[in-house]
Order: sequence, then structure tokens, then C-alpha cells
Amino acid sequence: MARLKVPVTPHDHIRGPADAAVTLIEYGDYECPHCGAGDEMVRELQKHFPGRLRSVFRHFPLYEVHPNAEAAAQGAEFAAAHGRFWEMHEGLYQNQERLGLPLLFELATDLGLPEAELRRVLDTGEYASKIRDETRGGVRSGVNGTPTFFIDEQRFDGPLTFDGFVDAIESRLNPKPPKPSLWSRWFGRRT
Repeated sequence: MARLKVPVTPHDHIRGPADAAVTLIEYGDYECPHCGAGDEMVRELQKHFPGRLRSVFRHFPLYEVHPNAEAAAQGAEFAAAHGRFWEMHEGLYQNQERLGLPLLFELATDLGLPEAELRRVLDTGEYASKIRDETRGGVRSGVNGTPTFFIDEQRFDGPLTFDGFVDAIESRLNPKPPKPSLWSRWFGRRT
């Protein structure tokens, strides 16, 4: 099972309390329809585990199949620089069918962000290195598609359903003690 190679830091995009018992990390692509559904599910999971779950989003744009994913990630990072990452993030996922430059400018305007600055960011690729670094970290951690989730440092390979995540998170919150080995059960009774 793959493990997270890049630990969560304050530079990540984090929702939820810093001292939450469980961290759910997603590597996602704004043009991936499964990521859009996953984002909605993550918000529901945070409601289901109030105060006990924090979520982290990292970029993993699939450049070859999603031509708008890079610009969308740049737009999200631009919004983050203005303290509006999560609003842009949700706007991008909620409007995936319209993903492209017009949507980026519309969302920026709705969030009160300067359009001229967004144009400059998109023209210069100001946040491209951050996005590439997150993608490389994902590759090092075994990410090969989107969405890919990690629960704490373990990649989640279970069913990408609400119940599948609830079960996995519950097992992290309430771990079962290990079963004694046959050896200890047999020889532990002799004195």
C-alpha cells in the first residue's frame, strides 16, 4: 500500500481544525468529474466528523487529458494568495461544465479579485512551480490518477463512496486492538 511521501504543512490548502484526529488528503484535478464528486463528498465527510477531520487539497492536473486543469489550478492559487482559495476551489468544481478562462474571470470578479492580476498570473504561470511540486509529490507517493486520497499517511484504496470513507475514517478514530497471535494465545496461558 502506498504511503504519503510529502507531509502536510501549513503551506497546504487545509480545511478543518489543525488538531483534528484524522487528515484526509486529496490529489485532484479541477477538470476531472470524479474529483468534482469527490469534493462534494469531502465536505459531507467533514460534516459527518465535525472537529475530528481536516481535509487537504493538492493539485494533480492531468495535462494530457484535461486542457483547462492547469489554468484552473493557477486560478485557485491566485485566489489563495488573496485568502479566497476555498471559495475559488468550490466555484471551479461546481461549474466544471463551463471550466475555462471565462469562468476563471467570472469567479475572480464574484470574489472581488483583480482581473488584471489574474491575467498576469495566467500569462506568466506564476504558480506553475507550486503546482508541479505538488504533482511530483503525488507521483512520489504513488498517485497515478485523480482523485487519489490518503487517510493520514496511507493511500485509501477502498471504495470511493461515502460509506467506504466513513468506515476507513472510523477505523482510524477507533482502532481495534491487534488480535493475539496463536503463539501467545497458546503459550501465554501456561505458567
